[in-house]
Amino acid sequence: MSPFVTLDGIAAPLPIANIDTDRILPGKFLTTVTRKGLGSALFHGLRARPDFVLNRAPWDAASILVTLENFGCGSSREHAPWALLDFGIRCVIAPSIADIFYGNCLRNGILPVRLPIDAVERLMRAAADPATARFRIDLPGQTVVAPKSGPIAFEIGRDAKAALLSGRDEIAASQLHLPKLELFERRRRAAEPWRRAVPAPRFDDGNNASMKVATR
Repeated sequence: MSPFVTLDGIAAPLPIANIDTDRILPGKFLTTVTRKGLGSALFHGLRARPDFVLNRAPWDAASILVTLENFGCGSSREHAPWALLDFGIRCVIAPSIADIFYGNCLRNGILPVRLPIDAVERLMRAAADPATARFRIDLPGQTVVAPKSGPIAFEIGRDAKAALLSGRDEIAASQLHLPKLELFERRRRAAEPWRRAVPAPRFDDGNNASMKVATR
């Protein structure tokens, strides 16, 4: 996934609570296993309306979404953050974000930001005006800055922050330990030569990266 450090982009207001993953990406689009192209189906039902915010400039180029409570509830489909990311959304701001969806965002390079409702409402008003819709998200400093607004601090776990800053998902993070794992296996095979070698399967993470599996 791409590293997330700072983001300067257009914020789109979506003042709707309890948007579930089926509304983010309807089930009929789940037949694909690739992330490419899903952005065109993002909020498919809502975007059928010509006046929907993501159909209008400047929000049709939004990289930040400001919405209301319980965003991403419902089924745990990972295709929902895939669709957001393919559209260009790298940050979701809401008073509350469903836990599984929150985790799926982090695993795909999207920064989910939970803020108090009064802060979200201020950001929503700013996002609704094209003149003040450009925000700056600073992950190292953990702040959201909108025009005519001071920095608004947000919380994020240390490990999640480190993963976003480095651009490493869980597979890439595991691969950092490959030299130690391979050394362990070489020593184990030397010490226990009677163990039968097993062909090492390769697991593709979608980015042409693979991981060897130990002998048994």
